[in-house]
Amino acid sequence: MIHKSKQTKQEHNESKFNFVSQRGISQNNKLWSTVVILICALIALVYGTTSCKEAKAKDGDNAQKVVSTELIRTSQSWDGVELPDYLQGRPEIVGIKYEIPAGQKLGMHFHPVMNFGILVQGELTIISQDGKEKVVHEGEAVVEMVKNVHHGENRGKKPVVLYMFYLSQKDLPLAVQQ
Repeated sequence: MIHKSKQTKQEHNESKFNFVSQRGISQNNKLWSTVVILICALIALVYGTTSCKEAKAKDGDNAQKVVSTELIRTSQSWDGVELPDYLQGRPEIVGIKYEIPAGQKLGMHFHPVMNFGILVQGELTIISQDGKEKVVHEGEAVVEMVKNVHHGENRGKKPVVLYMFYLSQKDLPLAVQQ
């Protein structure tokens, strides 16, 4: 004998609510998944990895785990200024590798778009127009100033290798020289 349970009106409404809630969470997860994939792609570009999730890679009989390390998470540039809101319109993401010889100074410039970088070799000193300085060391990440004039200097004895990632739009300059 099969017993059918009668669902009360309240239980029926709650199950509808649960379905809507789960659907909303799913759409939110899709957005976050897209953001995570984008960040992973940028990290992979720098370090040559292909996955941000913990994974096992076969190396003979030894299994090794992929390690992910968050390098930076901030809503401010290196000088403590809040980053601007995102641009309106279709985004363009640009990644550039800079190699700055020892003793080289970059010209005064500003960035009209948000950007961050990872210094993989050397030491870079960034100087704002008002004289604030930030020294970025090998292995460190930095969020550049937006719309504030500054320049960089390699005061060290070896070349600087810096990977920068810009959140831009098509035909928008990444830097404007002063």
